[in-house]
Amino acid sequence: MPTRSQPRLSPLDAAFLALESDDAPMHVGWAALFAPPAKGPRPTFAAIRSHIEGRLGRAPRYRQKLADVPWGLDDPVWVDDPEFDISVHVRRSRNGDFRQLVDEIMSTPLDHDRALWELWIADELDDGQIGVVGKAHHCLVDGLAAVELMSLLLDVEEQPETDPPDGWAPAPKPSALDLVAGAVSHHAEQALGLAGVPLRWAREPQRLLELPGRARRAALATAHTLVPLAPPSSLNGPMDAARHLACHARPLEDLKAIKQRFDTTINDVLLSTSAGALRTLLEHRGEPLQDIKAMVPVSIQDPDERWGNGIAFLFLSLPCEETDPVWRLREIHVAMRERKQAREPEGSGAVLDALGYAPRTLRRTVSKLLASAQVSNLTISNIPGPTMPLYLMGCEVTRAYPAVPLTHGHGISIGMTTVSGQACFGVYAQAELADDAEIIARGIDDGIEELLARCG
Repeated sequence: MPTRSQPRLSPLDAAFLALESDDAPMHVGWAALFAPPAKGPRPTFAAIRSHIEGRLGRAPRYRQKLADVPWGLDDPVWVDDPEFDISVHVRRSRNGDFRQLVDEIMSTPLDHDRALWELWIADELDDGQIGVVGKAHHCLVDGLAAVELMSLLLDVEEQPETDPPDGWAPAPKPSALDLVAGAVSHHAEQALGLAGVPLRWAREPQRLLELPGRARRAALATAHTLVPLAPPSSLNGPMDAARHLACHARPLEDLKAIKQRFDTTINDVLLSTSAGALRTLLEHRGEPLQDIKAMVPVSIQDPDERWGNGIAFLFLSLPCEETDPVWRLREIHVAMRERKQAREPEGSGAVLDALGYAPRTLRRTVSKLLASAQVSNLTISNIPGPTMPLYLMGCEVTRAYPAVPLTHGHGISIGMTTVSGQACFGVYAQAELADDAEIIARGIDDGIEELLARCG
């Protein structure tokens, strides 16, 4: 049966897997640019791939693939891939056009018959930089796995030490009987866990005082998820697998100046400038101005209640009808502050955690509902980045643009991460909405300029 080397998908990760379709691949993506080394020779593709291969011992999950449980008795488990080949996962591109390369890679789904990640190295871009484009399935890239992937590539030192060989050999593949037995055992553990809840509360009676608050937070999170429903929007509609990533960057200090002047957060600045950019898009399209409902991933930090990959979701109506950028920022700041003070993210996490005990069919149905265009128009995600310079074999990373997956019916998502003192925005879109994505990217930049002008 599944062991530590064959862990089962968490409820959230299983939801990400269930959301995938041919037209809506659920890989998380990023596109990074590196400056040539200040000292020493430029690393070749072969050297970079060897560098990554030598570090796979740091990230065991990246040599594993998913194995289905017979008859769908339970969610898939992670097993070692006996045919793992680094050349399949770390590949070279001779395309010197970085933006074109990104779109090509993001438009191709991952192969579920092997480990669910790829890195493409463009070691000779037209502008002299080195490009790295990566993608990994959302069910793989939880918080820990994202850190592990970064450790495969990046270092705080320009010239890092080489890892010793880890002597990895794949564990034997579990038999169908092992997988079935593991599923039965898992369901039994869940049943016993539910049965033991009253006993646990009896042993810790002080926690009974938390029940009303937990229930209220869960109810509040559910209410904000479903009410109001997302308005009809040109952001939503039929899907196609072809993708485009609009990239833009500007100094992080600009966002920090806005945050400090108006006493908000960086995430508030992202959400409010996104609202302004969406307003610009609606005006460009000649569509009626209306609020747009966003799904906003947030981190949950309670280790005692942790589920899945440690994130929950808030659903927020963006005030796109508001003309004043400062008032947009203030409205969003107040709404986010109140929702966090009410601990709504923890309530959302509790709801999803409880779904882990529901039948698999029900979990898949609810997951698709929560990710549907009826519940939100788009996802906006602020992904924390490193605060120190990072290097790939002596080459400093200068930009890193995120690609937030598009669930079925969603045409555009907005992501932001920070690296080397830059706020990097990735507006990810279906290819037919590429022009709209570029309008939104420019609109976010214009929104930052408008708020900076009001900081004086």
